[in-house]
Amino acid sequence: MTAASRQQPGLDLDVLEPWFADRVAAAAGGLSAELIAGGKSNLTYRLTENEGDRAWILRRPPVGELLATAHDMGREYTMMSALAGTEVPVPTMYAHCADPEVLGAPFYVMELIDGVPYRRAADLVPLGPERTGTICERLIDTLAALHRVDPAEVGLSDFGRPEGYLGRQVRRWRKQFDAAHTRELPDMATLHERLAERVPADGAPGIVHGDYRLDNVLYSADDAPAAVVDWELSTIGDSLTDLSLLCVYDRLARIAPGMVIDVATAPGYLPEDAIIARYQESSGRELHDFGFYLALSFFKLAGIVEGIHYRYVNGQTVGAGFAEAGESVNVLLAAGLGALDES
Repeated sequence: MTAASRQQPGLDLDVLEPWFADRVAAAAGGLSAELIAGGKSNLTYRLTENEGDRAWILRRPPVGELLATAHDMGREYTMMSALAGTEVPVPTMYAHCADPEVLGAPFYVMELIDGVPYRRAADLVPLGPERTGTICERLIDTLAALHRVDPAEVGLSDFGRPEGYLGRQVRRWRKQFDAAHTRELPDMATLHERLAERVPADGAPGIVHGDYRLDNVLYSADDAPAAVVDWELSTIGDSLTDLSLLCVYDRLARIAPGMVIDVATAPGYLPEDAIIARYQESSGRELHDFGFYLALSFFKLAGIVEGIHYRYVNGQTVGAGFAEAGESVNVLLAAGLGALDES
């Protein structure tokens, strides 16, 4: 390996190897690295030893200026470390580095899981409806298992602020719209007002993954969840927000093709009523005022997409597909208003 090939964006092996040998393992013959996920999300590298068969995963934030609360490596590391030994499958955590002097940003090293993420309906279709149904059922069972975990029992009592969580979410995403203001959105104001008037009382605090969906779960060859990954948005709050966001992703796959991942359109993938019924049975939890949770998830996604529209209007985006984001916001807001009328 040449000196030049030992440096990739965000990863300098000459700097990493001494730290790695001291805190993780002495890699026979040194390390090689392959970037397996990049872009605006966290960067994920496969590390392998040059004279052996061991391999690891390293995760770090994207290169460049970061929001203070975005791409939190410590959050991911703490959450997955806490869940080790529970029913929730997570990779083994090896080491976390909070010192930005090593790679320019915090990072952590974890176990390499032999698993497959299903990102598109086209990935599921060859498996057939029966296997797809099993994969979806286990996705829901794993979510219910996560929500059965008592945060205090796994050392996460101080991980988040569960009191008033839903009200803060309503306020947070309204602030996102205000920060990305380029046009009047009457449906946004109406949806925000109705959400603010209807915030449910606090329930028992639970773990919130923050972006639970099929492509954030790795599956083994026997269709069992091998690991839940991408915990950068995790916290302690009202865990029903995970279920509602999953349902909203699935709805959008059917009503707005191209807006989100389309796995819900694969033959055999469970319809929403079956997903909710299975979650209730597996979690033992009743869903009160679930229309609020669905509407909040639509509001959240609309806020995210409006931020994309803002950057497009101000010439801050690169590539194709951004011009349609503005109209997508209207679809999301209308769907949110409709969800508020559901039981």
